Order: sequence, then structure tokens, then C-alpha cells
Amino acid sequence: MTEPSGETAPEAVEPAAEDLREGAAGAPAPGPEAAEEPTTSEEPGPAEEPSTTEEPGAGEQPGAGEEPGVGEEPGAGEEPGAAEQSGPGEQPSTGEVSGTGEESATGAEAGTDAEAGTGGEAGAAQEAGIGGQGGDAGASESAEGGDAPGLSDAQAELAAQRELRARIEARKAEKSGPLTSGAKLSGTAADLLAAVRAVEGGAAPGSTFYEAPEPAPRRPAAETAPAMTVRPPAPERPTAPAPGTTAAVREVLAEGGAPEALAGQVAAALGEGAATALREDPWQLLAVSGVRPEQADGFARALLGSACGPGDPRRVVALTVWLLERAALQGHTALEIQAVRAGLAGHAVPDPEEAVETAVSEAAVLVFQEEETPEEPDGDEDTEEEGAAPEQEPAAPVLLGLDRYALAEESLADGLARLARTVTADTWEGGELERAAGAHGLVLHTGGEASRAEPVALAAAARERGLRTLVAVHAGDGRRAAGVDAVTVADLLSGAAGPGRDEEGALALDLLVVLDAPQLDVETGAMLVESLPDGCRLVLSGDPEVLGAPGAGRVFADVLAARVCPRIASRVPDPGPLGELVSGIGVGELNQVEAPGKEVVIVPVRDAGEAVHRTVQLVADSVPRAIGVPSEQTQVVTVGHGGSAGTRALNAALKQRLNPGPGRFGGYDIGDRVAYAPAPGHTVTGTVLAADTDGLRLRCGDDELLVPRERVESALRHGWALTAHQAAGARWPAVVVVLPGDAAGGLSRPWVYTAFGRAERHLSVVHGVDQALARAVAEGVAPEPTTRLRPLLEGLLAVGGEE
Repeated sequence: MTEPSGETAPEAVEPAAEDLREGAAGAPAPGPEAAEEPTTSEEPGPAEEPSTTEEPGAGEQPGAGEEPGVGEEPGAGEEPGAAEQSGPGEQPSTGEVSGTGEESATGAEAGTDAEAGTGGEAGAAQEAGIGGQGGDAGASESAEGGDAPGLSDAQAELAAQRELRARIEARKAEKSGPLTSGAKLSGTAADLLAAVRAVEGGAAPGSTFYEAPEPAPRRPAAETAPAMTVRPPAPERPTAPAPGTTAAVREVLAEGGAPEALAGQVAAALGEGAATALREDPWQLLAVSGVRPEQADGFARALLGSACGPGDPRRVVALTVWLLERAALQGHTALEIQAVRAGLAGHAVPDPEEAVETAVSEAAVLVFQEEETPEEPDGDEDTEEEGAAPEQEPAAPVLLGLDRYALAEESLADGLARLARTVTADTWEGGELERAAGAHGLVLHTGGEASRAEPVALAAAARERGLRTLVAVHAGDGRRAAGVDAVTVADLLSGAAGPGRDEEGALALDLLVVLDAPQLDVETGAMLVESLPDGCRLVLSGDPEVLGAPGAGRVFADVLAARVCPRIASRVPDPGPLGELVSGIGVGELNQVEAPGKEVVIVPVRDAGEAVHRTVQLVADSVPRAIGVPSEQTQVVTVGHGGSAGTRALNAALKQRLNPGPGRFGGYDIGDRVAYAPAPGHTVTGTVLAADTDGLRLRCGDDELLVPRERVESALRHGWALTAHQAAGARWPAVVVVLPGDAAGGLSRPWVYTAFGRAERHLSVVHGVDQALARAVAEGVAPEPTTRLRPLLEGLLAVGGEE
């Protein structure tokens, strides 16, 4: 079973081949240690306060040598005891509550939050070696999955977005105006190569090789709303590769010792002539999601023999692109040139510096160096000592990036600047957010879950003023808090929901309020902003402390940091013990909170096997009986897909307890809880309603949808347990956060904040990492990805927007 395509985490690491083989064979069977679990432990009863001294292992420090088998759970004949939990007066201090984050990257079965919804095992590469690689043949999990090339609603939706993007680019090209922002080099491939050498050597400033920014003409703002809006035509279903193309690719793969099951994916990725292209450049196999460099090397050796080597120009170009694509899974839209060279050296490239120059000269990657804005003298030059040399500011780093992300960032910066400049300022009565939205075209709003009511109220007030207004959310579950009129960003862009578009393809809106704005990646953000007409107001609202977008870019954080528009911070606190706990985590404090209604309960465990066992008890027995939240409204959140207490192990144990069955329909049974990724970075949860020749039918909230048969393996997985990235943007009445000891090294404050913040009424923390949780909250700030949006915005708009 492969994981669905979709979300990835900034802390992505490479999964081991053994982990991929585990994914192909399904989740491991429960270990025998489950039978040794005590069954007399107390539960979080509404009236009694269990003593911490009765917790098994509560005073023990989990040792590294106590890790048991994978996926421990109660046996069929075992009486499941209530989970041992601490009472509200026993909430631990910063040293008592501990947990984990990401799965350890060093374990053979390590699966991190970077795999969230990724569907990464590339077909039969899980079981067969590529080019004689043997056990390394399993394809790693990736953000876009190894989807079969068959037709699907999800592919149709992505095609619609691509068609929209093409229409926007065509419209911009017709205006014959250069980009007003960005530092993309101009000229031929030779100019690009000269740019790298000259900038690094100090022979010329970076600006020598950049196009001069020049404002592009804009379409005039519409004075009146169109009488009718026109929805874009429904996109044609993407056609599968021609049978002849797939057959030819299959022959080449067989000749090189690669799994023939990859033929469809290779043909879809490389298009017509894929067989010829692959034979001439075997490293193009890296364009298929999940294929590793070692596998592509083996494939190339089998095809080319002694005609290839580690420094082959085809290899270094493909590896450079592959490194930048992997960096995008961690949020980067570009990488410093030294980091790329180091990555190439790690893959045995003999001359990394020359390899980068080769990739630039082939126009496979772009070179950037953001220009520094010189500071004006302060007028006190006469007081400076004569002969004193002025301090030299360090030069901006030279960056390498892919054109798709460079175009998206520059288009997004240009679109945000356009909205900020074309709005007609007005005086709106009301609160701080309402006044800011009336006077500005771009406004940022920050706050916790309770603050979501403020932008929703703004949208309602704007409708009363006669404005065409819409609220968009990241996930379908977020519509509950936003109201019945809210739509998801994915549905808005695809045309499945929303107001429709005018003759130029722009959305018929005067105000768009986007909740969960931190979940916008740069490509989605660019498509959204380019779809808004001149004069439209845009309000981006979200919690800056949550995990960022599961893809390239960090749109919300970059716009906040640029300070180019009003930023309204909500003063509405999240209520109750859960709100107090999560708010403290946001500022780096793991507070001890009073929880008289068992809102927060800690369940200490000694190892990962016990963590799985206790999680099953909580979901199936303790939380429904003591808290009153049924199992179907309780969500498990863990750190990754692999490992002894990852989503695979937890989902296998929870299915056996809650909905046992043989998995008759592609590994699923009627009533199974599932997570579906219709597009990368977008996960919806639901329940299997039925199965027929077309695929699986799901109930997702109030909607029903069909997962085509060819998408079941790659885009669907069991959903009793999710990663924090998959859970972002949604909330449940009860949440069980599982923090096994083998994932302590990957914890970060945003991960803990996001996971704990998914609970509305009750949070249980299955904790087994001693002091790691407290350290992560206090010190575990995730490294910031490398992006270009902030300097682009600062170059387009005046710095110092309103607070």
C-alpha cells in the first residue's frame, strides 16, 4: 500500500528502502507484547482522580533498549483496560509532559511527517531493484506520489488548474511587459553561465545580469460588476499515454533492469518520445516520483555501460534538478549555491562547481541574487573620522532555483502588489480589521482558532455593503467554523465552487477572505492572486505558529515579514484549558494547566508498542466512555507514516479493533475511515460508503465523492491516524496525539502547536519521550526555508506597512 500524494513536511528526510517494502506489504502485524499489558489501569473518569503512582512506568525513563516490536495492540481475547491517565491536578510541568516529533531519520523504518499524504512508493519499484540495486530498489515516498497515469477526477481538477495558469500566462504575455519583480537572469545560456562566474568572483554586481524592473500595463479596473459571470469550460479529462508509447518505454525499462510497472509513469512524465529520451538520457528516470539517484545510476549503467560515469553531464543536470525538487518538499523555492554543490558532492559528483555551471548553461536551473537596497546616509558624515572605511554589507547569497517556483513567486509578488495598488480606498465603520480592509487592498490577520470569527464577520459586513464576497478555507472540515458559504481553495480554483469568472478569467469578487492562509504554497497562492480582478480586496488570515504549507514556499510568513501591508493581530484568546495550553506553546512555554473536565490528559508510555496499545484503548474505549466523544469523532495525530507508532502501524491496529475486515476492496472495507489526497497538499478525511466498478465511494462530511479505481492505491490510505501536516486546517471534538520515543529528535514547536491545537474539547497525549517535548517547545524552532517572496515584495511595495 502506498501513501497518497499530498502533504510533505519541512523536515523531510529520505525513507529507507525497508520502509518502502513495508508500505508495499501493508502495516505489520501486532507484536506479542500486547498480551503483557496491564488491564487494571484507571481511566479518565469524570469524577475520580487517578494517582500518577498507579501509572505503569510513570516514574521510569524510557530507555533506548526498551523498543518492542512494531504495532503492539491488544490480542483478540484480551480485555482492553481503560487507558491510564493523569488527572487535571497531575498535569506535568515542562519536564513531565514529553513527546516526540518526527520519526528518527536514522531508523531503518523511519517515516517522517514529510511523508504526510505523499503516496511515494513508485509502483513495482517497491519490490524489484533498478539496475541491480537489490534492496535499495524501493522508491522513496514523495510529495506528488507515484500515481498511475489513469484518468481521475483529481487529475481533471489539476488539469483545470494548469489550464487556468496557462490562460493567465498567455494574458500576461499579450501585454508584452516584462516582469516587474524578481532577479531572474536574462539572455542566453552563456549569459547565465557568465552570471554565475562573475557574481561569485566579484567581477560584476548581481544587477548586471538582471532585467531592469519595469511596470507592466494592467487591465483597467471594472467600474461595475458584470451582469453575468462566466464559468470556465470544464477541462477535458487528461488522456493516458498512447499504448505504443507505454510499450516502447516498457522495453527500455526492461533492458535497463527497471520495473516495467514504471512505464506508465515514465510515459506520463516524459510524454511522446519518452522511450527515445530515456534511452539517450537514462537519468531522466529521476523525473518519476519516488525514483532514487542510486536506482537511476544502476539503470544508466545497464543501458550505457562504460559510456557513463559520475561526472556525466546528463547525470549532473538531472541530479541538480532532483535536489531542488526535493528541497521544494521542505518548503524551499531556491537553495544557496553552496548547498547545491554540497548535495552534488554527496552523490559522488567529482566536480560539484563545474556541475552547477553545467546545469545553469543547460538552462535546467536559474540563478538569482537579490539586490540589496542601499541605505541613505543619515547626514552625520561630518562627524565621522577621516579615512574611516565604510562598513561593507555582506553580499546577498547566490541562489539556484527551478523556473516553476521562480515564476510562481514573481507572479505572486506582482499580483499582491497589484491588489495593494488598485483598490479604491474607502472608510468602513467597525473594528480594526474592518477599517483596515476598507482602506487597503491587502490585509493580514493573525490569531488562534477563536479569532477565525473576526474575518468571517468582516465578510458578512461586506456582503451587507453590497460587495461580492467569499470566504475560502484550506480543508473541507474548516467550513464548519467559517459558515455554509465557505468554499475550499482547491474548489475555488478548479471552478467546482465559487462565484464563477468574468470574460478575462478573473473571479467575480470584490472581497476574498482566505482562512488557514499559512497552508498556501507559492504555486497555489500565485494562481489564487492572479485570479482576482484589479480592485479586489484580499484578506489573508491564519495562525502564524502552525506548520506551514506542505509544499514549496511560505506565503503567509513571507508577506508578514515583508511588512508591506496592514497586519491586524487578534486579541481574542482561545478559551478553556486547551486554549491556555496551546497559547503557551506558541510562546515557547509548556504550561501546567487546570483541566477540571478532563480537557487535557497525559498517558505515559514506556515504548512505541505500548503507545499503540494505549492509543487503541483511548479511541475505542476510554474517550467515548469517560469523555462522551464517540470513536468516529476522535482523531489520532502522530509524527509520520513509518516506524513502530506511525500512521501505518496505528491504522492497522485501529482497523482491527474498530472495523475488522479482509480489505476486500483494494485493502479497504465498507466503514473504514480513510484519508484521501485529491491533489498534492490537500487531504480530506471520510468513510468508505460503497465500492463498485468505478472505484470507492466516500462520505466526506456532507459530501460524497468517488475515488477512481486507478487512484485508490496511490491517493487513499486509512485515516484513523494522520500526520500533523495532514490534520492542519481541521479540528475534531477529541484528538489523541501519539509521541513515541523513537521520534523525539524531530520535534519542533510548530509541530507540537499544530498537533495539540487540533482538539476542540479533549486532548489525550500518549507520551514517551521524557524531556524532549519540553525542549522542543522551548527551543525547537524549525529552520526557515529559503524563499524569494519577501525581498520581491519589499522591492515592489514601500516597506513599513501599518501594524
